[in-house]
Amino acid sequence: MSEKQTKPAAGKGGRLKRVLAVILWLCILGLACYGGLIAWVYHQEVSVPKPAEYDSIIVLGAQVLPNGEPSVQLRWRLDQAKEAYEAIPCDIVVTGGQGGQEPRPEGDVMRELLISEGIDSARVISDPFSADTKENIANAWEILKERGCTRPLVITSDYHLPRALAIMGDLGLEPQGLGSLCRPELSFWLKNHMREALAWVKYWGIKYLGLSL
Repeated sequence: MSEKQTKPAAGKGGRLKRVLAVILWLCILGLACYGGLIAWVYHQEVSVPKPAEYDSIIVLGAQVLPNGEPSVQLRWRLDQAKEAYEAIPCDIVVTGGQGGQEPRPEGDVMRELLISEGIDSARVISDPFSADTKENIANAWEILKERGCTRPLVITSDYHLPRALAIMGDLGLEPQGLGSLCRPELSFWLKNHMREALAWVKYWGIKYLGLSL
């Protein structure tokens, strides 16, 4: 009687071990794929070609701090935009709506900062309504087309630039841009690249699978 009771228990234990082993290997495979995607994001980032001639600039928004000051990433994007403007003075559209913890729209804060630092106010236009990268670029392009521009340059953080260029291509624009440097600290670098890897998955899901994400 005791032998009959122990055999089924042993069988259940074996099945549980096999299920756990499968789950473990799936987790390892998932982590390996995720790590490979992060490496691919970095490879795309360092492979972006230098821009050609441009007649306008699109600056993608980033976080504005609760005190109204730009975050580090936004400050670096604005510095990169100033360099591009000084090289070729042209119209600039600064983009970005107002996030939950932000006191004002990103586009409005960016415009005021650039003007305060010497850029002609007539050349800086704010788009304070866009909520994501595609809207940033699409809204800015509509503004620039009305001003007769044909070859915009997009500026964003280096890790974000390849996806922004892909979206430019989706919108029928010639993809060209400049990336501002990401902070070198490993934790900051890793956080942004991990998030960007997931953003690429979302981008592919929407573009190729028609998912509503």
